[in-house]
Amino acid sequence: MQLTGFHHLTAVTAQAAANHTFYTQTLGLRLVKKTVNQDDVSAYHLFYADGVGSPGTDITFFDWPAARERRGSRAVSRTGFRVDGEASLEFWQKRLTDLKVTHTPIETVDGRAVLNFEDFEGQRLQLVADQPAKDPKPWERSPVAPEHQIRGLASIQITANDLGPTKAVLEQVMNMTQARQYEYAGLPTTVFTMGPGGPAAELHVAVDPKLFPHRLGAGGVHHVAFRVPTYAEYDQWAKRLVEKGMHTSGPVDRFYFRSLYFREPGGVLFELATDQPGFAADEPLETLGDHLALPPFLEPHRKDIEAGLKPLAI
Repeated sequence: MQLTGFHHLTAVTAQAAANHTFYTQTLGLRLVKKTVNQDDVSAYHLFYADGVGSPGTDITFFDWPAARERRGSRAVSRTGFRVDGEASLEFWQKRLTDLKVTHTPIETVDGRAVLNFEDFEGQRLQLVADQPAKDPKPWERSPVAPEHQIRGLASIQITANDLGPTKAVLEQVMNMTQARQYEYAGLPTTVFTMGPGGPAAELHVAVDPKLFPHRLGAGGVHHVAFRVPTYAEYDQWAKRLVEKGMHTSGPVDRFYFRSLYFREPGGVLFELATDQPGFAADEPLETLGDHLALPPFLEPHRKDIEAGLKPLAI
């Protein structure tokens, strides 16, 4: 069994309207699903992705009235996005400068050209120069030209105090392969690959034994999800995690995908999520994200849910 890359990453925002503006108008992503956190229906859950909501392209946000994250270990410490080569990085460097978005110069990290930047809440992000997409799905209403649009998630970095226990789970439970090591910002970092490899299927583990644990908040990451192509493989993964002694959520049906949650030994919350059925399960592709979508098990409670949500002018 092989995970095939990242499915999505879920972060926290305390300013949903400003978050929507940044990710759709600054980064040019499409809001493909406006729904609620199924475990806390008082909070929105916003999904941003490519033009059709392809698995592996979405960053999502819980809208919680939280203070800023306290950065530290046991957390996702940077989220990557793929763009088509260094010409696109140069486009983005100028765009972020013009829009007064905090960013570093283009640099080479782990053999790839990257551009690090932050959103308005300090969410740590990175653009990674990749090979041109074979079958891109641009968003036709994006303010970013199709050739420079974000193609999907790239390498994601987590920070741990000790590599050993995390490495054991990544290799022995999740079937990842240690590919290489490098040092960045003074921290030794180990790259683990999934399935086809490449930027869309690389987890980078940075180690800092002296760092205090993070405190989740706005600008922080709640969890990272990995792709499971089919329901049959999902069932196999559910069985495998139990056999390997992992404490999991057990199977969870999110309607748009099926999920399994567990924490790796370093403390980061992982999710395994299916590619099926996708965001068009309850909305036409043309109008994804235009209205509040609720899965069938929440639809009978729509009136109460809508009454409990703050207005969101997006």
